[in-house]
Amino acid sequence: MDGLSKEEEEEDSTFTNISLADDIDHSSRVLYPRPKSLLSKMMNADMDAVDAENQVELEEKTRLINQVLELQHTLEDLSARVDAVKEENLKLKSENQVLGQYIENLMSASSVFQTTDTKSKRK
Repeated sequence: MDGLSKEEEEEDSTFTNISLADDIDHSSRVLYPRPKSLLSKMMNADMDAVDAENQVELEEKTRLINQVLELQHTLEDLSARVDAVKEENLKLKSENQVLGQYIENLMSASSVFQTTDTKSKRK
């Protein structure tokens, strides 16, 4: 190999030197075009199709992974929000109980809300 790349060698191998039987001198060789093998073309086309399929699958997997990660973050955020709302709800219930007790105490201490015996006043 004369330092040529594989592609250059393939290009050079498009023509094959065939020496004639009478010809001893190699300077007058006849060049005949050599067709590329159909199998080689089909294999290259198949490999390109496989590469395209793999690329599509890889892009789809990447998209799905990103979507799953985004959904996980959303779920974490929602879970944290639910916990915060539960905590706030418990705090408000406790405050409502305290306020309810305070209101009951005020009402029992106030004469406005006392039950009056109207029969005893009439006598």
